[in-house]
Amino acid sequence: MEIDTLYGRAIPEAAASGVSRASQTRYVLQHFWQCYPGPEALRTSVEGQMGKQLQIEDHAQGFFDDVAPFPPEPTWHEWLGQRIPFFFTSEGPLLELLPEQKVLVRADLISAAFYLLSGWQEYFSAERDQHGRFPYMASVQQRYGFVAVPVVNYYFDVLRKAIEHVTGQLLHPRCWAGNAQWAAFITHDIDSLHSAWKAPAKAALRQGRLLSFGRQFWRHFKEKDTWDNLAEVQQTVAGYGAKSTFFILPENEKAANGTPNADYQLTTIQAQWPALQAAGAEAAVHASIGTARNLSQLQTEAAAVGKATVPPLGLRFHYLCWEPRSTPQLVQQAGFSYDSTLGFAEHFGFRNSFCQPFYPFNFQTGAACDFLEIPLNVMDATLYHPRYLQLKPAEVLPALLPMLTEIVRFGGVCTVLWHNENFDPVNHHNGPREFHALMKYLRSRNASFVNGRDICEWM
Repeated sequence: MEIDTLYGRAIPEAAASGVSRASQTRYVLQHFWQCYPGPEALRTSVEGQMGKQLQIEDHAQGFFDDVAPFPPEPTWHEWLGQRIPFFFTSEGPLLELLPEQKVLVRADLISAAFYLLSGWQEYFSAERDQHGRFPYMASVQQRYGFVAVPVVNYYFDVLRKAIEHVTGQLLHPRCWAGNAQWAAFITHDIDSLHSAWKAPAKAALRQGRLLSFGRQFWRHFKEKDTWDNLAEVQQTVAGYGAKSTFFILPENEKAANGTPNADYQLTTIQAQWPALQAAGAEAAVHASIGTARNLSQLQTEAAAVGKATVPPLGLRFHYLCWEPRSTPQLVQQAGFSYDSTLGFAEHFGFRNSFCQPFYPFNFQTGAACDFLEIPLNVMDATLYHPRYLQLKPAEVLPALLPMLTEIVRFGGVCTVLWHNENFDPVNHHNGPREFHALMKYLRSRNASFVNGRDICEWM
């Protein structure tokens, strides 16, 4: 077992390094064609011309035969008006369009795209935070300042131009339902249904306002909690023509390290689910602390959520816990169609530098996993948590706009996580007002509102 360098805890051993150029190319092209669908004959033709008409230089110099998590510094080039880091490249123009429909791509798009999309950095790094997560502060996205730029999509655009020159055929990006240019996936992690009263009650008690404390305590037992609001959340989202996906947390005991799980029993959800489902809501699993490393526990929790609602297709791990050396295998073994955990808790943007759903890379088999990852782009807690961005309310939407513009540009999916407790009207930081502003923007840019099932079927 390897020991993480931040907290001294054991983490699983990494698989032996050594991912062949052929495996990298297959993985990268799988996702390129996902972005720019083309007829099978065109794909076969292009892949047959790799190294002939279409020459992509290899500058990795044995990097993928080792276990180093971080590559040499990137070279920066402008593409589509944006300054983009290109890893594993040489000086000179990105690509040369040569006579006779030949192209020389000087940027090693295969190595660079594989490095970011596969999550190589977090797989081979031993850095983990207090929740066992690969930390944003250790990432190349933070080091070089491109977390809100889907760099792999820019690499793919360079490749698109090269392929169009070689084949003489235009490649068009994937469209979403209703011929929409991009999509939005609106989700809610259901951690708490019965705890809205606690913070004001504790504050009243600390300040000696015993009457106020008593009122809060009385309301807790006599009135519906403000956070027990799933129907209201669903109705709010539906008001924008969107669908809610509820990630339901089946475990209500604290984790071994004291981290809280749910404050409710699944029977509470079960009683509400028929009406929510009739209104178009989707149920998914919010797997508890520790489950990212425990297949049996993950299967048990999936079965529990399925019994309370419907058999779930997707999941997201509580606290965005994800152990890159073992969790993808567990998700695949458990039979989920999709996961939506992979985002940085500390910053909005693109953890794998890609704005579309993708198939995580399995370092044990050297190929793509079977389940779809729908990356998490923006979480309400990220925007205001004292350890995260601490944005003022008026700063939230302006801060997100450059990221959203990138998703629109490349026809991606914007995955939003807004916890049900942050629909509480007393929240003036990352609450309903900020959610409404974001939803109005998504609607104004004609996003196709989808849920996890829609995305799986569409992909």
